[in-house]
Amino acid sequence: MRKHLLRAVAVTLSAGMLLTACANTSSSTEAKTADSVIVRAANGDVRIAAPPKRIVSLSPTATEMLFSIDAGKQVVAADDQSSYPKNAPRTKLSGLSPSADAIAQYRPDLVVIDADRNGVVSALNKLRVPVLVEPAATNLDESYDQIADLGIATGHSKQASQLASRLKQQLATALDRVKDKLSRHSYYHEVDNTYYSLTSKTFLGSIYSMFGLSNIADAAAVAGNNYPQLNSEYIVRANPDLILLADVQCCGQSAVAVGKRPGWNQMRAVSKQHVVELDADSASRWGPRIVEFAQAVAAALQKF
Repeated sequence: MRKHLLRAVAVTLSAGMLLTACANTSSSTEAKTADSVIVRAANGDVRIAAPPKRIVSLSPTATEMLFSIDAGKQVVAADDQSSYPKNAPRTKLSGLSPSADAIAQYRPDLVVIDADRNGVVSALNKLRVPVLVEPAATNLDESYDQIADLGIATGHSKQASQLASRLKQQLATALDRVKDKLSRHSYYHEVDNTYYSLTSKTFLGSIYSMFGLSNIADAAAVAGNNYPQLNSEYIVRANPDLILLADVQCCGQSAVAVGKRPGWNQMRAVSKQHVVELDADSASRWGPRIVEFAQAVAAALQKF
């Protein structure tokens, strides 16, 4: 389970961030012809027959985005990690180790993935299947860009724009709920129970920063690694005001379990009951359900 979590977060987010930083800064560009559109994604300009009718999504976040912009009926297959929404056509396809041959069996006219692994983009292009690479976002603007990309690609630009506007409003509402509590409270975000965490340079880190929170992991990060592994002594010494657990489902962690760790009951977050049990999906994806994550942070701050 521990390895599974690190794949879901460190691979999907951290590896994807490299592609994002290099190539996703000019996404959401649209050029229409009589029967196609061109979308500028992380892998360059991609021409897509408009609209695609057989989409394969190999990214759980992309799956959520597609369904949220009313393109769900065009999705014929989703990867094995696409657990939401419940009616997504989840298959045994892997986005972490994609196989062009396995994907091709679904006769896709568009494939969406978060990174080009196993040379899958080139292999699918040889089969004349267009591929959009939409890497892990590092901030909200990049997430909104990806929603716009998928809207253009699927013929649902209006719905994509409406979704982005709705998310912005919902996030603003979450912030407004705690506008009198925005301060430099410190926090520790736990990715798994071996004390992997994340820095402010990650997508979730940017959300925490919106709430004025200070990340204890930032001081422990080394260049190029935004998911440092801390240790118990470091965390206790940092004495965060707030602890957020993203390892409840994977690793059986809880506020009670954290309180039983040696020395942890002395920390402010534990003694004052500021330990939050997060939903693993909303804490590892950069799609529409980021609002749920933000609302959980806001609810935690309201208790201060």
